[in-house]
Amino acid sequence: MNAAERMKLTPVQMPEQEPSERVRNVREVPLGFTPAMAVSEAQRCLHCQNQPCVTGCPVNVRIPAFIQAVEDGDFAKGIAIIRETNLLPAVCGRVCPQEEQCQKECTVGKAHRDVAQAVQIGKLERFLADWERAHHTAVDLPKVPLTGRKVAVIGSGPAGLTVAGDLARLGHAVTVFEALHMPGGVLGYGIPEFRLPKEIVYGEVEYLSSLGVEFRYNTVIGKSLTMDEVREQYDAVFIGSGAGLPNFLGIPGENLLGVYSANEYLTRANLMHAYDPDADTPILRGRAVAVLGGGNVAMDSARTALRLGADRVIVVYRRSEQEMPARREEYVHAMEEGVQFSFLQNPIEILGNDEGWVTGLRIQQMQLGEPDASGRRRPLPVPGQTSDMPADVVVVAIGNNPNPLIPSVLPGLATDSHGAIVTDSETMETSIPGVYAGGDIVLGAATVILAMGQGRKAARAIHDRLARRQAGNGHPESPE
Repeated sequence: MNAAERMKLTPVQMPEQEPSERVRNVREVPLGFTPAMAVSEAQRCLHCQNQPCVTGCPVNVRIPAFIQAVEDGDFAKGIAIIRETNLLPAVCGRVCPQEEQCQKECTVGKAHRDVAQAVQIGKLERFLADWERAHHTAVDLPKVPLTGRKVAVIGSGPAGLTVAGDLARLGHAVTVFEALHMPGGVLGYGIPEFRLPKEIVYGEVEYLSSLGVEFRYNTVIGKSLTMDEVREQYDAVFIGSGAGLPNFLGIPGENLLGVYSANEYLTRANLMHAYDPDADTPILRGRAVAVLGGGNVAMDSARTALRLGADRVIVVYRRSEQEMPARREEYVHAMEEGVQFSFLQNPIEILGNDEGWVTGLRIQQMQLGEPDASGRRRPLPVPGQTSDMPADVVVVAIGNNPNPLIPSVLPGLATDSHGAIVTDSETMETSIPGVYAGGDIVLGAATVILAMGQGRKAARAIHDRLARRQAGNGHPESPE
């Protein structure tokens, strides 16, 4: 098939649960490609010589090569190519914003002047990962000699898992310390089951365990173990403790009963299974739920509220639809399921009754001014234009700051004004030699694949450091 014929092919539509059905369950919404669908979608790839999609991928997956394998029907080869650089393909294929990364650079999409026409790289990646799991196959990696060096990874989110996998494949002994009772970090507590089934996360972790990575749960570094103890026992340390400190608006009424941070709301619903009526985890199943914010976390919270039985869920966002940072796919899914949107509205007070329970919101009408530092038009209040909105649950989903625990117990660790750890942009080494960091603890709340990209950089730098020490001293040393 020549390029002109490939350009005439239209994107293959992935089947999904019907909205009326999926709002009553927590099963995954997109159902995945069949093999025939995947082959048809792969045929749309032009196999460009300059491979712009690879440049657009933060971990530089050899995208045209794995797509060619799909087109050829060699699915085992395709997943092996992905796993050369991406240890979490089933996760990335589901939650990464490919439309802002690899697919944004796709020549097919650019030729049509529409990123929606790009080759659906993420869906093909998901297909291969799901095929691998369904057929119980695993990529057979070459064995490497053990180095005798030990690395501690704090946090089992995307950055930590990437560091752990890369270093294990290089022969280092890696221990991942996770504060929660289950792995995945934000992948476990923050992303709903209907978007990322937890069995997917656990399957990826099992793969890392097969490489020799050790996981220790219910271990809070800085409490269960001190940082001094960790640094004494390991030759290098990677901090990937995430951005788990929720932001609030600082308006009256945020301490009322029925106000949740999105972190708490989603953790109770996802990780602690509050969506299950038989679960012991308490959660307010509001009838009228207001979600404040316009990102993916706001979409997750709103859609979760519907599945918890809310009659009315409304997302309140201070800018317009065009400025909303949520992925288009998540926004469309939310609308299909019945979530309502109130744009150009800014909460200025959460209202409550004499018993301290939420009863509603006081809303300020906004208008858009000139663009601000984010590149989006700045929301400005319209004088004298306020209104009240009824609600019995309010979920604040306006972002997070980096987890402050590790910086608070590690003197000399440089952080910025937001509490993010400062690192070298190429090596991810912190101000303390031998201590590295990456993911949301450095970026703030960012994407899975960007966190993985930083993890890959850190793993390479850690390996180089330990190799130099081995060559220079004949044995590994602990960090200074």
